[in-house]
Amino acid sequence: MWLEVAGIHKAFGPEAVLTGVTFQLPQNEVLSILGRSGSGKTTLLRIMAGLEVADAGQISVAGARVDQWAPQQRNMVYLYQEALLFPHLNVFENVAFGLRLRQENSEDLKRKVTALLDELGLADQAGKMPEQLSGGQRQRVAFGRALIIEPRVMLLDEPFGALDTQTRGQMQELFRRIAREHRITALFVTHDLKEALLMGDAWGVLEEGRLVTYPNRAAFIADRSTGVQDEIRFWEELGHPGDAG
Repeated sequence: MWLEVAGIHKAFGPEAVLTGVTFQLPQNEVLSILGRSGSGKTTLLRIMAGLEVADAGQISVAGARVDQWAPQQRNMVYLYQEALLFPHLNVFENVAFGLRLRQENSEDLKRKVTALLDELGLADQAGKMPEQLSGGQRQRVAFGRALIIEPRVMLLDEPFGALDTQTRGQMQELFRRIAREHRITALFVTHDLKEALLMGDAWGVLEEGRLVTYPNRAAFIADRSTGVQDEIRFWEELGHPGDAG
């Protein structure tokens, strides 16, 4: 199993935020985690990224325990609503940043960044600065900066939550395509039920610090506590307004 998380506990003072979170994820799959605000999903991602320290539990990637490693050693990328691009660098240099840190030779760097910008629909934006971009474009640049270093795991914390409905739909479609083509292993956390269904290859629900995972989409839909059946019933009733009363 590529990613293994076992018995993660975290409390802030007397408040338990995560209680025994355990799951496994094969390589090249996306685990959608559905959770309301305050459910602990951001804390979980921050622990995995090395930005918070768990009180107990362990995290392993490719058989190696990484929870005691520094964040930069884990090769996990944490993305959330704000793209947090470097304001003094143009699009090309934002995407190239990780390769420059690794001292990639200039010819390979230019080839890789140019190809990825084209794939992300940003080829004509390479020379622009972040303030010249739309919200969706900035998020694409953030994805490019993450993808270029070929992370072992991507950690996505409601990355499309600040976008308008149309742009959010476009970014969801882009992510699914990129995830398949680049064989991404990722955790995608969201409070949006439809987004959770769309983004995942596997599914889980985090509530009050406890994570329940499901073996397949059918099991996720069948569990009434996920809310999928209520959503289906709502749309069915909306489509037959004459049946009411």
